Amino acid sequence: MTHQRHLGRVAVVTGAGSGIGRAVARLMLADGYRVVLAGRREKPLLETAAGHAQALAFPCDISRPGDVERLFAVALEQWGRVDVLFNNAGVFGPAASVDEISVEDWEATVAVNLTGSMQCAAAAVRAMKAQSPQGGRIINNGSIAAHSPRPRTVAYTVTKHAITGLTKSIDLDGRGFGISCGQIDIGNAATELMDEIGVGEGALQADGSRRPEPTFPVEDAARAVLLMAGMPASASVGSLVITAAGMPFIGRG
Repeated sequence: MTHQRHLGRVAVVTGAGSGIGRAVARLMLADGYRVVLAGRREKPLLETAAGHAQALAFPCDISRPGDVERLFAVALEQWGRVDVLFNNAGVFGPAASVDEISVEDWEATVAVNLTGSMQCAAAAVRAMKAQSPQGGRIINNGSIAAHSPRPRTVAYTVTKHAITGLTKSIDLDGRGFGISCGQIDIGNAATELMDEIGVGEGALQADGSRRPEPTFPVEDAARAVLLMAGMPASASVGSLVITAAGMPFIGRG
């Protein structure tokens, strides 16, 4: 049973058309947030928003500065402030090692995962500084790839390591304005991305073998994000790692 503890708070969720973003957006709406749903495709955003009067779907590409400016302008025009940004949109990028990846594929992955996240954070911080009462919370979706890579994921892994630096810098620079920033690193939540890399059938391991890996419901990851978002202003979760139980992440597999 949801009690709508955060009635009236405003959140922006990127990548809200599927996977973790969709699950987080729906849980926030059930908890009383007013949510701006951002993503590249309108139809999935409308499916996420279905039945929720406090959801606003806004198709955009976060790698484009103009789109990001319009996203936050719409949020402010509609609801007057931004309390939470879930910086979630991202792409897995090509399956390639450093000697195989093309510069074009590298730059395309960086443009969304890193530059797009930076642009959304920048717009959110500007809004949070200017609003009254001042402040807010940014949650960056990293990945356990921010700690340890899978084979042949150089572009994805590097961008997720960089998200950690972005998170710490935002949290430090936001201190004087009541703005906190934390990072959630999620391993093997059951989403379309996990299907793409074959986790259920056999994900590529460091020794070159393929092995099925456990997954866990994406709604459980969403609850962890909601926990971070709902902390009082006096507290902040700087880093949270949540994985499927038994996932070959800690130790040697």
